[in-house]
Amino acid sequence: MAAKRDYYEILGVGRNASAEELKRAYRNLAKQVHPDVNAEPGAEERFKEINEAYAVLSDEQRRAAYDRYGHAGVSDIPVDFGFGLGDIFEEFFGFNMGGRRSRRSPRRGADLRYDLTLEFEEAITGLEKEIEYSRQQVCSACRGSGAEPGTSPVRCSTCNGSGEVRQVHQTFLGSMVNVGTCPTCGGRGETIGTPCKACQGRGLEHQSVHKTLAVPAGVNDGTQIRLPGEGEPGVNGGPNGHLYVVVHVKPHRFFRRRNDDIVLDLGINVAQAALGAQLAVPTVDGEERLSIPAGTQSGKVIRLRGKGAPHLQRNGRGDQLVVVSVETPRSLTAEQRQLFEKLSETLGAEPALHERSFLERIKEILGGLAE
Repeated sequence: MAAKRDYYEILGVGRNASAEELKRAYRNLAKQVHPDVNAEPGAEERFKEINEAYAVLSDEQRRAAYDRYGHAGVSDIPVDFGFGLGDIFEEFFGFNMGGRRSRRSPRRGADLRYDLTLEFEEAITGLEKEIEYSRQQVCSACRGSGAEPGTSPVRCSTCNGSGEVRQVHQTFLGSMVNVGTCPTCGGRGETIGTPCKACQGRGLEHQSVHKTLAVPAGVNDGTQIRLPGEGEPGVNGGPNGHLYVVVHVKPHRFFRRRNDDIVLDLGINVAQAALGAQLAVPTVDGEERLSIPAGTQSGKVIRLRGKGAPHLQRNGRGDQLVVVSVETPRSLTAEQRQLFEKLSETLGAEPALHERSFLERIKEILGGLAE
């Protein structure tokens, strides 16, 4: 387990820092790393570390014990990240104690997901697609208040409109303040005497949304398209959430994707492999002439440049990779058998032993180590 960092080092202050300097340093750091405003990996752990340091150093008794004995001096004292910090968070960016966002502060609405299935060719070329989904919207009858038209919500008498209640507990460390959601209004700060009949007092109603979605050329299975502001409505004046369209691409009869390249398996006969051939092969743009070199072996890959999927983040396209396999006939006519027998006599009957390449041996070794 890693050793705990010095609390003064965490807050970036000296050991003789005043209470005001500690508070100022804590405010600045908390605003930077709070998980609701900082999505970087490790932000949550950093935020907890900052809270722990300030919870100890902002209390005179804890700070004195820490200065004298270090972390051992405060190891048996429970550190509650919420005590005494609620006003700081609410004042600066709408969070109350423990990093929890105040129920009365604006909050972004929930994100929604829509699953869109495309044909293989549609994903390559792109298109406009009509989609329909359901989301909530502000109730048209009560305009979001939750109260029946002609009536109004009233300020909650329990919390006086704050949406929260505070309880003071006396401990051996002094007075501790605990903040919780108001049990009467559920954090809204208001109570509704006559709920709206249209939305049953929720302030929201379901809405069916029709949109024309522009699907860019080159999307792949699993691609997500974000439509900002098309999700659920925000709370307390906050912005709407987003709609995420998740693309699913149906398998194609012949083609398959490898990133932005399109792979096609092509079988040729022995004569075409030996003599070479000019063949017409399918691409997503139509048929393309493909030159099979004489002496082609199974597994050879022939590249058709620019015949793959368009790149999503830059110009250009991938390639089409034609993987050739030489197919041995399973049955022969009498004439074909005679021809192959004559050919066999000229080629020789002894099998050819091929030494494995150095690259193949390296791959085998590495594969064994990976297992």
